[in-house]
Amino acid sequence: MRLFIALDLPAELREAIGRATAQLRNEAPGARWSKPEALHVTLKFLGETAADRVPEIEKALQAVGAESISLKFRGVGFFPNEERPRVMFCNVEAPKSLHDLALQVEKALEAIGFERETRPYIPHLTLARLNSARNVEKLIRAAAPLTSYDFGATRESEFHLFESVLLPSGSRYRKLASFPLAKDSS
Repeated sequence: MRLFIALDLPAELREAIGRATAQLRNEAPGARWSKPEALHVTLKFLGETAADRVPEIEKALQAVGAESISLKFRGVGFFPNEERPRVMFCNVEAPKSLHDLALQVEKALEAIGFERETRPYIPHLTLARLNSARNVEKLIRAAAPLTSYDFGATRESEFHLFESVLLPSGSRYRKLASFPLAKDSS
């Protein structure tokens, strides 16, 4: 199973992002665009994982706790940069508590044998993968009006363990478990 941990997004926000970026889809043939229903904020990617480890992962994630998190989605950019773009992304503006949550997830899973991520955590939504795209310069120019565009905001009160099922039409994500952020104080 290919697994990852992420925050999900409300349908309205996904649709707003999809509408705002729709005109860009024809600018760079060969780009692999994320479907709006697949947009999420990754906290940790686990990759290929044996199915029998899922209960252990769920147990580790149940110990993670934080308060609900407000997220703003503003502007687009390119990883690693516009000179060598591999990914087009939407910026996620979030409080320090999102980074703290990602770190808690990282530590909980490291404790059960998953390798710790060495790169710094940069919250984002992957809009397109550009590895085999042509005319990327045209896409960068067309995306310029969206560099500070306000796509919307949400407040998330849970995070999820997802399975990524690879299909010829692209990845399909299936929620395996959900974990509340705001622990019940009663």
